[in-house]
Amino acid sequence: MVVKSVAINAYQDAMQLRGRGIRNTVDERLKKTTQDPVRGFGETLKDSLESVNDMQSEKKMLIEEFASGKSQNVHELMITMQKAGMAMQITGAVRSKIMQSYKEIMQMSF
Repeated sequence: MVVKSVAINAYQDAMQLRGRGIRNTVDERLKKTTQDPVRGFGETLKDSLESVNDMQSEKKMLIEEFASGKSQNVHELMITMQKAGMAMQITGAVRSKIMQSYKEIMQMSF
């Protein structure tokens, strides 16, 4: 009987700690969401375009370093070139979708 009561007490303590942990996690998430400012579409788009531009600049710099002999890291160069190329393709696709959506909105009658 003593073992059973010790086990029950340990289980209850564990459940209380777990409950406190869940409440703390929920409280932290609520605080985090209320503290983060809401970013608009324009700001998000601007940041994304700056990121793509940075990738293109890094690609150009690595190509120049490789061509001049300062760097011999072909792997890094190829990875950077692929990242920059993929970013440009995605940017083009997003641009096309935005233009298509704009045209559809302009054709709507209100």
